[in-house]
Amino acid sequence: MLQDMAGLPAGLVVLLAVTTGERLAELVVARRHARWAKGQGGVEYGRGHYPFMVALHTGLLVGIAVEVGAGHRSFVPALGWPALAVAVLAQIARWWCVRSLGRRWNTRVIIVPGLPLVSRGPYRWLSHPNYVVVVTEGIALPLVYGAWLTALLFTAANAVVLAVRLRVENAALQLAA
Repeated sequence: MLQDMAGLPAGLVVLLAVTTGERLAELVVARRHARWAKGQGGVEYGRGHYPFMVALHTGLLVGIAVEVGAGHRSFVPALGWPALAVAVLAQIARWWCVRSLGRRWNTRVIIVPGLPLVSRGPYRWLSHPNYVVVVTEGIALPLVYGAWLTALLFTAANAVVLAVRLRVENAALQLAA
């Protein structure tokens, strides 16, 4: 298999670059939506947990690279292809969530008073489908290259961050109702 200069498989470098690009696109969309929401009187809640969330998601990508590089992990087709398929499906589901929420989607918790809850797209069935996507991706993405320790550590840390995030978001939505 082709290796890049850092000793990482070329496929992993591409996967991490594409994932990083997707995350940067999310941030561009989130900033645009935040400006709109604040212009509509939106109020941000839970700013304190946001840096931890950013660090955790950055750590996921770094952790994959470190574990694959240091652990000499490789792409094992029987695990890698299904994990990649799940990771791609998670991205499709993530952007379905973004599209369903429209301008109200954000990486931050910003509530515009007076707007009803969204009940279209995946929000017809789940209150927080994007968090299901995050959990799914946090397991699948590292497993594409066998980074099982990163998947495990991210999942545990993400459970803590999501517990805080869900508390903040649900309380904010209750205040706005």
